[in-house]
Amino acid sequence: MSKTAVVLLQLGGPDSLDAVEPFLYNLFCDPDIIDVPGAFLFRNKLARIISRTRAPKVQELYKNIGNRSPILPQTEMQAAALKKSLAASGIDIHIAMRYWHPFTEEVIKKILANGTEKVILLPLYPHFSKATTGSSVNEWNRVAKKLNATHIRTTLIKSYQNHPLYIDALVEKVQQAIERVDASERKNIQLVFSAHGTPMKLVRDGDPYSHHIRETYELIVKKGNFGLPHLLCFQSKVGPQKWLEPSLVKTIEELAQKKVSHLVVNPIAFVSDHIETLSEINIEAKHQAVSLGVKYFGMTDALLTSEKFIGCLTDLVLKELKK
Repeated sequence: MSKTAVVLLQLGGPDSLDAVEPFLYNLFCDPDIIDVPGAFLFRNKLARIISRTRAPKVQELYKNIGNRSPILPQTEMQAAALKKSLAASGIDIHIAMRYWHPFTEEVIKKILANGTEKVILLPLYPHFSKATTGSSVNEWNRVAKKLNATHIRTTLIKSYQNHPLYIDALVEKVQQAIERVDASERKNIQLVFSAHGTPMKLVRDGDPYSHHIRETYELIVKKGNFGLPHLLCFQSKVGPQKWLEPSLVKTIEELAQKKVSHLVVNPIAFVSDHIETLSEINIEAKHQAVSLGVKYFGMTDALLTSEKFIGCLTDLVLKELKK
């Protein structure tokens, strides 16, 4: 059997407050993020300006969630759980972060040294977007060419927004969040499914992300059969462009105006904790909701090493091996 490795593709996050500015610089240097005509002429300079300007505010947000992103240690937990699940296959598991360590170059050097013959790229983005999976794959291809690693057979698991075990894992987390509400109050819950937004330009250009998100949302509410009102919204808008709507902020405002008393927010685009969940939802959105009169605000737990979610990843890898 050929030596095979699975590489988990993920965003990455600053591992200290000092890493915030260089992390932001790497993010805004990405040609799949700053993608306008002639951008190569000014992208790096613009990225430097944006990262310097935004870093102090973003550092304050990270101070409220432990002074660092939890994404690497949580992804390492997921990698360990997947390795255990695939133990019979003898597959190596690696992590390639897009904007902070371990970078793609570090991982490709490691698999070259190991004599790896086949790589399965497994994004920890269940929903495909040019700005996430697309960017990580483009970076993989650039670095593989640079390091003369193009001889390694590489396949991509493009998306799994509708995988039954992934949906089951999300349903389980929503149900757990509902059960944290006092039984006498559960009838008052409004379920809010929030996904990371993207600029509408991506949607117009044919990016499938928004359609993948809606498919996941519809499958969750159908499978969960929660018997509660529910809606889908988007978060994390950056810059002046028009983004996917409605926004989480506007949604909370409108629900509070309707005297909704209990909100359970379900971040369905993430498989681990991020600043977008721990800060943007569980601190900022919670503060907004409570200040507008909402009595209860809860957020579902991240999937992390959920048995069903790791089962989903395992199934995806095994099916890819059989191709």
